[in-house]
Amino acid sequence: MLLAERLRHRFGAVTALDDVSFTVQPGQTLAVFGPNGAGKTTLLKVLAGLIQPQGGRAHIDGGRRAIGWIGHQPQLYAQLTVLENLRFWASLYDVPLPPDLLSRLGLAEHAGRSVRSLSRGLVQRVAIARALVHDPAVLLLDEPFTGLDRTAAEAFSRLLAQHAAAGRASVLVTHNVEEGTGLATEVAFMRAGRFVQLAPRGARGPAQVAEDYRNAIA
Repeated sequence: MLLAERLRHRFGAVTALDDVSFTVQPGQTLAVFGPNGAGKTTLLKVLAGLIQPQGGRAHIDGGRRAIGWIGHQPQLYAQLTVLENLRFWASLYDVPLPPDLLSRLGLAEHAGRSVRSLSRGLVQRVAIARALVHDPAVLLLDEPFTGLDRTAAEAFSRLLAQHAAAGRASVLVTHNVEEGTGLATEVAFMRAGRFVQLAPRGARGPAQVAEDYRNAIA
């Protein structure tokens, strides 16, 4: 389970988080939508333990070891191959590299290539594999579809659906309402550091969520 309780944080005069509270239970995926500067990335960094909040608290069962993180930086070693990077991250968690992880993300044929030789989209796929290597209980995802073509995006969406079906939790920040809504069980709209709406997705499709979003942040 993931818990955020009255989180507050400022950067100088800018309020990034303003009394944000929510829970994400096992099997749930919270999609967070908001304009640039709304505080979405700060929220994920606080949840991941990368930023200490100035108020409130965040808790994830299992601590940082239970987290899989995809941020704006891939956290890969450019001079190492794809396989070497993933084996390194697996060793940090003292787990074997899942034998099918490369093939599930279409990376098997690129295993021997250095990360520096890869396209932006392939680097993003490796970053996704890196986040999944230890089968985390909670995924924290900041614009994870960036750079992915349609085939890779669909493969990643399937992985996220499988992650949820296995009783894992996710918090997904994305500008892509269609992809975010399709994966979400809960939807939040964020503006100026606050959740202006937090509710189950229910039967709402992408068009309805997009309309609700526009109304909420207007």
